Amino acid sequence: MIKWIAAVVGLYYMKIPGAFIGFFLGSVIEVLFKRGASSSNDAFQMFQQKERVSPGDFELNLLSLCSIVIKADGSVSQGELDYVRSYFVRAYGKERANATFRTFNNVVKSRQVDAGRICAYLHMRTTYEVRLQILHFLFGIAEADGKVDESELHELSRIAGFLRLNRSDFESIKAMFFKSADKAYKILEIDENASDTDVKKAYRKMAKKYHPDKLEHMDEAYKKGAQEKFTQVQAAYEQIQKERGF
Repeated sequence: MIKWIAAVVGLYYMKIPGAFIGFFLGSVIEVLFKRGASSSNDAFQMFQQKERVSPGDFELNLLSLCSIVIKADGSVSQGELDYVRSYFVRAYGKERANATFRTFNNVVKSRQVDAGRICAYLHMRTTYEVRLQILHFLFGIAEADGKVDESELHELSRIAGFLRLNRSDFESIKAMFFKSADKAYKILEIDENASDTDVKKAYRKMAKKYHPDKLEHMDEAYKKGAQEKFTQVQAAYEQIQKERGF
């Protein structure tokens, strides 16, 4: 279109020679314009690629820990896989979760997963409360197929040690997934001989430790996990209250 307009303008001012000159210059301008548009489109596509959601190191390391727990009992159950996917979608959204799973399957899955290295990375970059929630999440994976077996419990214990979580906190979270006569006491990190005063003190301590506000900066799935632990602490305290009548 530009070359024909230029040809008409050239014809008007310079007759036939002007028409040829105008046509030639118009053709040059059209080529340059198309190149510019193509470059702009390429730049836009590059910008789109940069803006695509990509998984972060935290998600990939967390997913690597998940894979250790899932494979601990020698089999991979669909219930465990569904539990992990559901958690990641709630925490990061479907697009980011899918990107994390793709990257893990294409890059990380083929490598040997080193729990110690991963936990050292997470220890340096997360608060104690977040690491408690990671352990709670991993216990949830192990239980997703109906029970936490000994091999899974062994891996969970190792991971808790690598994350530098107190043994009492490990036992407290473990008690949330196992039925036992002293479950309520284990959750509060005390024994059955504790005084009423010590029970109340332990409850206040645990309620503070597991309060959802501790994870206020985290995604919704983490807050939900904190609420679950907080609810179990409350239930344990109420059970002891009822049993002792105070």
